[in-house]
Amino acid sequence: MRRREFILALGGMAAASASWPFAARAQSAKLPTIGVLGTPAAPIWKSRMAAFVQRLGELGWVEGRTVQIERRWAQGRTERFGEIAAEFVRVKVDVILTSGAAVTIAKKITSSVPIVFAIDADPVGSGHVASLSRPGGNATGLSLQGPEVAGKRLKMAGEIIPGLHRVATLGNAANRTTAVEVAQVEAGAAELGYKVAAKLEIRSADDIDKAFASFKEGADVLYICGFDPLVNTNRGRIHTLTAAMRLPTISGDEAFVKAGGLMSYGPNFEDSFRRSADYIDKILRGAKPGDLPVEQPTKFDLALNLKTAKALGLSMPTTLLALANEVIE
Repeated sequence: MRRREFILALGGMAAASASWPFAARAQSAKLPTIGVLGTPAAPIWKSRMAAFVQRLGELGWVEGRTVQIERRWAQGRTERFGEIAAEFVRVKVDVILTSGAAVTIAKKITSSVPIVFAIDADPVGSGHVASLSRPGGNATGLSLQGPEVAGKRLKMAGEIIPGLHRVATLGNAANRTTAVEVAQVEAGAAELGYKVAAKLEIRSADDIDKAFASFKEGADVLYICGFDPLVNTNRGRIHTLTAAMRLPTISGDEAFVKAGGLMSYGPNFEDSFRRSADYIDKILRGAKPGDLPVEQPTKFDLALNLKTAKALGLSMPTTLLALANEVIE
């Protein structure tokens, strides 16, 4: 080959290489790796992870071909958060996907590995980001904003439960976001003329039975602060106890309705996980998490359990049934 032809050939190869999709070029080197720090048990995130992986594929990140995904599950045990985060740092993952309280621990372990939270009740108050518009640091993602949402849940509950006046709350006292949500419940209850009659606090699975055994105040509804892996992992036990007490429950996660709760209203978590893939796509392509603004939920779902309503002798208003995204019969 003549020298001029050789130089032109090299130039053509360089131009072709520059035009290849980023994900395609990754095949010739070590695949980018996403570490999934799952705070609950794997089944709880099954549909959420499916939405996440599907969106990654749409963006050109195909698991096993253009990206590697390492999944670890904490089973609702907060002591596992640090262990998993440390493991991800050791194996040098490119980005960590997680949620809520695990972000606090992951940030203590690494200030360099990017962290994307698919769910975070209070990212600013928790110190995960400096502000929603300019996160700074190594974390960003999707917030579960909205103090007014707690009040909206209570208002809907009032449409289902005649004479609702007394509200009790249940949450993990070791999770800072629980205190934030309880404060929102108190504000919403005051606006509606309700009274927060009791606050059931747990710190481990062993505390659940004790909390209910000490529950002597009585209430018309139990508001479950469910954006927590400990509470979420033990939702079956919680609803067994509430069913025995004939106590209706409301929350922000439809998983609690599927477990026997009366009603839930909150962000669509599958959509949140799907949108988190867009953050990871940008980070894997060179963006800094601190430059990516935290986004708010755009899709909210209402779930109702008619079977539970019937067992409690309650009638579900047709207005709510018409608004429901999911109705369990």
